[in-house]
Amino acid sequence: QVQLVESGGGSVQAGESLRLSCEESGYKYSTYCMGWFRQAPGKEREGVAAFYSSGDRTMYADSVKGRFIISRDNAKNTLYLQMNSLKPEDTAMYYCAASFCRGSWALSLSTNEYNYWGQGTQVTVST
Repeated sequence: QVQLVESGGGSVQAGESLRLSCEESGYKYSTYCMGWFRQAPGKEREGVAAFYSSGDRTMYADSVKGRFIISRDNAKNTLYLQMNSLKPEDTAMYYCAASFCRGSWALSLSTNEYNYWGQGTQVTVST
């Protein structure tokens, strides 16, 4: 059974940085897509960044390009999201997700493409 456990959220001021972690266990496929999503109160869940298993493709939402970096440590089975220059509009619950992917062409920021989800970690950015 696949388990995804997020950590690293917290409360920071605008302009500061945070690094989220997502520890994965039980995943059996050799090729996969993993992503970070967020959901603010009253809004739909949206894709933030995605990573293909070989590491040769990443994808970012326009709102975070140039500020956030997605990466993975295969030895630790952990996905990261480095968030720099945080803004109040980045405030949300952040979720890690994973799915089987046949190739890097399948990488997506759509919530519909992901089967496994973590419980989330809260990020709050104040002015």
